[in-house]
Amino acid sequence: MKDYDDTTAFLGQWGPFQQIVFFLLCASIFPNGFGAFSLVYLTDIPSHHCLVPEVNLTQDWQEGIIPVKVCEIIHSRCSRYRLDVVRNLSAQGYIPGRDVNLTDLEQEDCVDGWSYSTDIYQSTIVSEFDLVCGEQWKQPFTSTVYFLGVLVGSFLSGQLSDRFGRKPVLFATVAVQTFFTFVEIFSPSWTVFSILLFISGLGQISNYVSAFVLGTEILTGNVRVLFSSMGVCLAFAFGYMMLPLFAYFLRDWRSLLLALSVPGLLYFPLWWFVPESPRWLLSQGRVEEAETIVRDAAKRNQVEAPEVIFDNYNEHFNIFSLLRTRNIRNTTVILCMVWFSLSAGYFGLSLNTSRLHANPYISCFISAAVEVPAYISSWLALRYLPRRLSVICILLLGGVSLYLIQLVPQNLSVALEMLGKFAITTGTALLFAYTAELYPTVLRNTATGTCTTVSRIGSCISPFLLQLSVYSEYLPYIILGTLAVVSSFASLFLPESFGQPLPQTIQQMHQRER
Repeated sequence: MKDYDDTTAFLGQWGPFQQIVFFLLCASIFPNGFGAFSLVYLTDIPSHHCLVPEVNLTQDWQEGIIPVKVCEIIHSRCSRYRLDVVRNLSAQGYIPGRDVNLTDLEQEDCVDGWSYSTDIYQSTIVSEFDLVCGEQWKQPFTSTVYFLGVLVGSFLSGQLSDRFGRKPVLFATVAVQTFFTFVEIFSPSWTVFSILLFISGLGQISNYVSAFVLGTEILTGNVRVLFSSMGVCLAFAFGYMMLPLFAYFLRDWRSLLLALSVPGLLYFPLWWFVPESPRWLLSQGRVEEAETIVRDAAKRNQVEAPEVIFDNYNEHFNIFSLLRTRNIRNTTVILCMVWFSLSAGYFGLSLNTSRLHANPYISCFISAAVEVPAYISSWLALRYLPRRLSVICILLLGGVSLYLIQLVPQNLSVALEMLGKFAITTGTALLFAYTAELYPTVLRNTATGTCTTVSRIGSCISPFLLQLSVYSEYLPYIILGTLAVVSSFASLFLPESFGQPLPQTIQQMHQRER
């Protein structure tokens, strides 16, 4: 079979057809940016303490009924002095701290619920469903539920996309994400919210991967490199940067979800403008459909197509083909390991934005803004440097940066954390393009979906990984740094794809030089 890039070279690289595909697919990525990290605001824990019902208490006892943790100089969040005892003391005119030693009073749980601060948020799901104290484990678990949905969606969509096409899976997953994000607004309980969140997660990264692979297969040459690095990645970053703006003006969690779901409706008309991947159609033996798309592209680009464009070709594979031979199996295992490390680091650092600045909106924006130079760096690396060398160096940079956090003053630790975020974000963008270049068309979406599925295990554990800071402030950074360094050494055994055309067949993949 002739190389696809050579066969379609008559189209050029940057005509009206390629421009439409480039910008529309990048636009479809935009909602993924603010959807992926909306949990930063949806699950944030407002300041809170036990609710004290309206009872006849003096002002001194109203202020003194909540115990103060002396070592931290903050009010207790999960207990109060027994209300019946305080009521009796108040009625007798005793003043807390002067007539009564508060440490001698018996305490009780927040039996009447909690009072939440509205200084930052009007409401979050934490204040809505009381995910505090004994129920606080549900707060990080909510993020894990979401990433489990992303994991399952990545696994299924990759195979579905290689079986039924890139385009239908792209729009189906956009529909799933949009509809269930909207339905979450009406959740009557945390359980229902978690179920709906899981389902919306099925579409979150799945449509990103489908759009990424579709653009990678349609576009060629330097335009493909630009799309797979700066194109989709900057679209994601700009969406991410818009999230704190949405959250700042919409401080109620239901209003925020409504605003995040509406943009998805704008993408359904794109069905009539975004074509299916001719490469995928050829892999399925649907030569006439592939030629129709390419001839239409030639008409839009005002060039003449040859009388016969493609030879007939048909070959079917499934997920087990990733383990069929030793070379493919080794490549798949190493890539899965690197994907896992990068995903754990990326989401761990992204969800840990609260320590960057006291204002959560500024924190989120800083974390998002760091991604812009990271994606520009990934584009430059993809354009001029070997893939394997780029991945190894960027993983080492990220790992060393995270290791050094424990050795520097507080003001420098934030800078090192952002350097680590920069490196890991760059590595993630590189790995998307690298993975797509290593696998043939018949396996490309399955392979990318499988790798992102494994990576979601890393994102699932990242909320709980951050909780390890209660044992040691730097333990999460040490773990993430170790994963990055180990993955950099494993990447030494990956094949190189720099300067080579996308493989169409398994045989072409085997010809890669190691």
